[in-house]
Amino acid sequence: MSDQDDERWTTAGRVGDLAEGEAVLVTSPGCPARALFLAGGDYFALDDVCSHGKSSLSEGFVEGTAVECVLHGALFDLRTGKALTMPATVPMTTYPVRVSDGEILVRDRPHEN
Repeated sequence: MSDQDDERWTTAGRVGDLAEGEAVLVTSPGCPARALFLAGGDYFALDDVCSHGKSSLSEGFVEGTAVECVLHGALFDLRTGKALTMPATVPMTTYPVRVSDGEILVRDRPHEN
């Protein structure tokens, strides 16, 4: 991705589209698939593909501010991407999320670490 693309944002839906504890898959050209979650009243976005089992986290189960991968049960912190339980050890990449004019936007470039 070029410097010009650093601030590209993808519309993931509208406020009210997601219920608490739900997730949606977010895609945009040239970017990895991301999963957007609503947990504790806040929106979080991670890479969609689990770092351990290669399954879709948007199909996982939200528990508080964590998501459980449906394949092997690994938990990831939605706020930081940290792998919380085995078998996962590699953290997930996280992405900034903002709400503007009722639209939920996920930045195409991940958080700075």
